[in-house]
Amino acid sequence: LSLFLLNKLPNFTCTLSQFKAEGNAALQAKNFSLAIENYTKAINLDGSNHVFFSNRSAAYLSKGDAQNAMEDAESCIALNPEFPKGYSRKGAALHALKRYNDSIGAYDAGLLKFPNDAGIKSGLESVKKEKDGPPPYAARSGGMGGMGANPMSSLFGPDLMAKIALDPKLRVHLKDEDFVAKLKRLQSNPNDLSTMMSDPRIMQVFQMILGGAGMGLGGMNDDDEASPDKFSAPAQSPKPKDVKMTESTVEDEEDDEVDLSPAELQAFENKKKSLKAKERGNNLYKSKDFDGAIAAYDEAIKLDGTNMTFFANKASVYLTAKKYDECIEACNEAVEVGKANMAPFEDRAKVITRCGKAYQKKGDLGKAIEMFQSAQLEAYDKTTQRLLKNLQLEKKNADTLAYQDDEKADEAKQRGNEFFRNKDFGPAVKEYEEAVKRAPKNAPIRNNLSAALCKVMDFNGAKREIEVALDIDPKYVKAWARKGDIEIVMKENHKAIESYKKGLGLDNTNKSCRDGLHKVTMMINAGQASMTEEEKQERAKHGMADPVIQQILTDPVIRQVLQDFQDNPNAAQSAMLDPGVRSKIEKLIAAGVLQTG
Repeated sequence: LSLFLLNKLPNFTCTLSQFKAEGNAALQAKNFSLAIENYTKAINLDGSNHVFFSNRSAAYLSKGDAQNAMEDAESCIALNPEFPKGYSRKGAALHALKRYNDSIGAYDAGLLKFPNDAGIKSGLESVKKEKDGPPPYAARSGGMGGMGANPMSSLFGPDLMAKIALDPKLRVHLKDEDFVAKLKRLQSNPNDLSTMMSDPRIMQVFQMILGGAGMGLGGMNDDDEASPDKFSAPAQSPKPKDVKMTESTVEDEEDDEVDLSPAELQAFENKKKSLKAKERGNNLYKSKDFDGAIAAYDEAIKLDGTNMTFFANKASVYLTAKKYDECIEACNEAVEVGKANMAPFEDRAKVITRCGKAYQKKGDLGKAIEMFQSAQLEAYDKTTQRLLKNLQLEKKNADTLAYQDDEKADEAKQRGNEFFRNKDFGPAVKEYEEAVKRAPKNAPIRNNLSAALCKVMDFNGAKREIEVALDIDPKYVKAWARKGDIEIVMKENHKAIESYKKGLGLDNTNKSCRDGLHKVTMMINAGQASMTEEEKQERAKHGMADPVIQQILTDPVIRQVLQDFQDNPNAAQSAMLDPGVRSKIEKLIAAGVLQTG
């Protein structure tokens, strides 16, 4: 496997097999840090799988971290004592740590269980040679600093077997006795190298040594890795032109070095095929061939049923094709597959949102809201939140509209009237509110509700309802009279005067408005004469809180007129001839802000 292949597979679902496959690919590409990261993810999901520890041990050792490699090897053996590579991993790690006796002990323990394992045997032989052999570079310690020694001897030192055992591409050849015999000859007599260069395997070993990459790091470049002609099957020193292996054989051998079973290899191939099917489906979708796209995604699902993206893409096609029931079904399948295979929460949230959109298109707003809320629980998204808020408002309006019924509104109104006549004002309010829900644009019902709210001393609520009634019907004289009555109670006499006058402007014979206007006028005149100074200040303070009064007082014309009342009364009296100025001055007087007399 290569980094090229790894980069072609960015959308694999993060499952155990996926993490392992990505780790294997990274290890073969000599990206040991990435390999360790992926094996660690696999271990975090399933800490009982000995193969993950074995592979991570190999990655650690290749990176030069022998201590962690040894610890992972021990974990591998503890999980599965019947796994021979666990002993090889431990022995190699201890060898790298220069703990020769412990390394020999690990290999011996492996041979007790697996006496014919070639990897354990070669590793044991290598560590024994290094332990019992001369110190490094001893051959060069002769006269003149070793200038007379063979410079090739250090290249094929006692650690050669260990280096080859840790190289993913070379280790497989240790099973060939002829290859091992040649290596031993080179160790004893490096001058024989020239007679063995026709063997491509020896060439690979030589390239590894010259590359100087250390334990487990081969020296082959990318061209060597990509060309199957560089490998040979065990044979009697064949010529390079006779060495042929299929690409699949090479991949099998490489994956075997990181413990891929035949079933895992098949699954990996299926993943690659499924991604091609998905890409074909995407192209068909873009060209509006929805049936073809669905067929391609189904093919991908058949090859790899663990990737929720394939189900999600099907759902997208169904949504575009306005097949909403099929879209919902595909979304549900995608979510189940995603949960089972630990897909990212963000991906699952997107699918649930798509399901919500399908319900929205069907007109099932309640279910759509439920889906959007579920998506937000998986992974919060601002766009989904905006959709949710808009849909909630849409549903509220739809529910309000669906609830409206003029006939039922009139029934509720009649029940409210009956309670009102019996002075049972609480139930009357409840019935009028029900009538308002049934007929929100009915001004008389809101007028009745306002009257009932006054009886229960809720004057703010009463004013709110009567103002809505006047918004619905500005010519509703009875509502103007009601508004004036409420404003008197709320000590807004200036507003009451205006309300009564508007009612009389519509019907100058209306008794309620005439009586109300007379009443509030008398209250203003009598109040000024009977109020204490403290009461007058309280009244003025209440009037000043009114935005309308505040606006009048900021009018430069009115401010000048008020100044003229003190400095130039004649000018003030002339200004009062203007109806607009007179109306504003009267409001100030009614509010208690401007006092006369």
